[in-house]
Amino acid sequence: MSNQASITSTPFQSLKDLPIPLTESQCILHKHEILICGSRLKNECYSYHTLKNEYKFICEYPSDITLSGHCVVELIDNNNNKNEITLLSFGGNKNIIRHTLVMKYVSVWSDDNKMDKSKKLKKSNYYNEWTPLINDYNNPIIIGRDEDDYVGVRAVIGGSNNNLLFITYPEHNISVFDVNIFQFIKHDTIPTLFSLVSCHCFVSKSEKGQEQEMMKTNKKQNKKRNYEMLLFCENVGLLIEYNEDNNIFQFHQLPVCDSIAILKQYAYVCINGVILFFGGLVDWFENDIVTGSVYKYLIHENIWTSFEHNLPIPLHNCFGILNRNNNDIHIIGGSNDEKSIVSTHIKTKVSEWRYASQLVIFLLTLFFVIKYKIYLYYIK
Repeated sequence: MSNQASITSTPFQSLKDLPIPLTESQCILHKHEILICGSRLKNECYSYHTLKNEYKFICEYPSDITLSGHCVVELIDNNNNKNEITLLSFGGNKNIIRHTLVMKYVSVWSDDNKMDKSKKLKKSNYYNEWTPLINDYNNPIIIGRDEDDYVGVRAVIGGSNNNLLFITYPEHNISVFDVNIFQFIKHDTIPTLFSLVSCHCFVSKSEKGQEQEMMKTNKKQNKKRNYEMLLFCENVGLLIEYNEDNNIFQFHQLPVCDSIAILKQYAYVCINGVILFFGGLVDWFENDIVTGSVYKYLIHENIWTSFEHNLPIPLHNCFGILNRNNNDIHIIGGSNDEKSIVSTHIKTKVSEWRYASQLVIFLLTLFFVIKYKIYLYYIK
């Protein structure tokens, strides 16, 4: 039964339940829609309208595809058609069928006239359905090396022309795939000792759009084109710098606080120099402990913060995503501490978490300033 009432005593609000229980989902934002693109062993895709608090069915993955730790990203189109987006889905276990599929999506929330048009487009141009990624010679493309396992893969789109797909996946791998020429142009090893890089946090350091402008500026000034990303996985924290001109990676260690260093499979969002982490799993020799903890990492200050408020229920393998205005965070699906897959969909205000620790930092700074002034007073 759906529960749309606000959760008392917490900054979280319950939204309408998901159409089906989902875990390890992948979600993409399109205007006022959150596109839920499959989940573990479930091929259904839905659109959630953030203003209507309703869901609509989009399509299913092909029946011969078994989803397991897949990844979905939005490809950057140059046709400036804001009414459609192109999604890329790939990944999976090397021992079963891995997939690389694309979908041209147009809103399923259009009015009747537009919907008729959308149906015609869908029929002629395969809108709103998953189709194989093909090259200029009509040959299917599979993103991934035969010897590697892509369960829990994470990826971001970047580069000076938004044509580079940066992929991080088990056990300690990072690759660069050029989506314009459909080729891998770089492989490297992530410097981790014990942590398996899977179902981890992997984000671009810069806000959407800012990195591209910086790349253009650097190009005009004949500077090196560097793209920076952040990766967190259990006790591993890395700033990953990719030089597009020389095609090389540099890895820089970042601090990880002790309480999140034992966690994996958490939801995360990145906004305005802040990464927020929700929930997670502690795997102690198969004696799993699921948490509802919330943490924050300030990118430029290298500061970690834990919060008093937790998720309403312990969750892992849930998905975190911002709304169109970047003022709400949606936490979608996941598995609870009873190993049950849930249909939970909750949201929380960004302001509840973004400014909390900044106030703490301000008060601490003020404290030390006053303390220093008192010290100077006694010295005089």
